Amino acid sequence: MQEEQIKKRNKMMVPKLFPTDMASILARLESVDPVSYAETRNFTDGRVSRLSPYISRGVISLKKVAEHVVRRHAITTCSTFLKELAWREYWQRVWENRGDEIFSDLKYQQTNVRHRDMPSSILNGNTGIRVIDQSITELKETGYMHNHVRMYLASLACNRGAAHWKVPASWMYYHLLDGDIASNTLSWQWVAGTFSSKQYWCNQDNINHYSKTIQHNSILDMPYDRLALAPVPEELTTAEPLNLSVQLPSSDPLPDQAERIFLYTSYNLDPTWHAGKQGTRILLLEPAHFNRFPVSRQVMSFILSLAENIPGLLVFCGSFDELAKRFPGAEFIFRKHTSCIHYRGTSEDPEYLFPEVYGYFPSFSSYWKKASIHVNKLKHE
Repeated sequence: MQEEQIKKRNKMMVPKLFPTDMASILARLESVDPVSYAETRNFTDGRVSRLSPYISRGVISLKKVAEHVVRRHAITTCSTFLKELAWREYWQRVWENRGDEIFSDLKYQQTNVRHRDMPSSILNGNTGIRVIDQSITELKETGYMHNHVRMYLASLACNRGAAHWKVPASWMYYHLLDGDIASNTLSWQWVAGTFSSKQYWCNQDNINHYSKTIQHNSILDMPYDRLALAPVPEELTTAEPLNLSVQLPSSDPLPDQAERIFLYTSYNLDPTWHAGKQGTRILLLEPAHFNRFPVSRQVMSFILSLAENIPGLLVFCGSFDELAKRFPGAEFIFRKHTSCIHYRGTSEDPEYLFPEVYGYFPSFSSYWKKASIHVNKLKHE
């Protein structure tokens, strides 16, 4: 890849909050403290790992993160951290088994829906909840939002504001560097009560506690029993259609022939995958996928910057079928992911955290009951 083309692609530099070189990523992995994580993770200034963008983009796997942590800490002190990793795999398993069903209300219909557009105050970051508004600004600037605030925002939009979950979930995915279709979609459904037994509610006291702030007289400043009965506040009554667009990079020149092609995607950017083996390495960015699940320029820049860790990787923007026609008879090798079930060739399983636990589980608790049996194996692998 020519240096000029790399510079052109990365005109919008990735925020320093999430460096893309492997040395920095591995240093961040080394710094994980599962004890502090368990004690502080729900606070907005808590000791979280900030590994999620690298996990979501397949730079490092859940299994590698878990094995690294349990080699350095007793499993009993890692339980909260490992459980949160398991949530990510659980969401993926649900998508694997339910497919496109996850893009509709999965278990229950969302109640009291007033509209299926984007709440304007959330889009513009002027809900009046200071922590949420500041986090919306941070999301747009850095591609990051603390997980607890994501839940606050989803509850504000869906439960307090009576918006259907799907459009605001797409808006959040668009901006997140760690955008994960399954995790984001199903987390919004969990908050909205369409993939959980009840809706998730937050109030101002809860936000003040976990953000260590003091705010009163907001649209969330009331007891929980009153929140569920209160009318939609004026601040959340205006909504508008959401128009998201994606800008794909230009494709690299491809060789005239290739016998073996290792296919990478925005969810598999692992530089150790088949490292050193002979073959053509191509990052496939399909317009159909990104038109359905658009991402911001900042997210695309992040993906392309992570791709630079893979020597000789070429970028191709087009469909799998177009690529297959260019290389008839080539062997395509790729990692299994629900976003690329239409690929043809040699499909390899990802490095599952719990490969023994598969199939559909209607709740995380039922999944964790099976998965937790295998936690001790992580210490020995």
